[in-house]
Amino acid sequence: MGIRKNLRAEKLKEERKNKCFAKLQNCPTSPRKMRLVADLIRGKDVDKALSILRFTKKEAAQRLEKLLLSAIANWQSKNEGARLEESNLYVKEIYVDSARMLKRIRPAPQGRAHRIRKRSNHVTLVVDSKKPVIQEEQQTEEDNNTK
Repeated sequence: MGIRKNLRAEKLKEERKNKCFAKLQNCPTSPRKMRLVADLIRGKDVDKALSILRFTKKEAAQRLEKLLLSAIANWQSKNEGARLEESNLYVKEIYVDSARMLKRIRPAPQGRAHRIRKRSNHVTLVVDSKKPVIQEEQQTEEDNNTK
């Protein structure tokens, strides 16, 4: 492996250690149906996202709720000293990629056959804590007062 490639790999490893995420792989739902639910919770606070998923009637919502709870548990294991209520967790990223596709054949009229594609997907969910906005506002006010 080249030096630059090796350095880049090490940098990505370090960034990944600090990220709190959860993955759902080979979920037997089409990516399009899963994206409809994923778009509902992108950028929302964790508590609000859980309540949205709990009351959404789609099947994908149950799977995403379980995934979000897993991401929260991963965050708690990495930040043992921090309290969940004070951390202001939110869904930083959520993206749905297509996975393997099972191809089946259905008989059609006049001896023909139609292909059926049973799609599946991979979901990656990243949670992060928001920085306290109050401190940043106080710093800008102090800077304005000193000028």
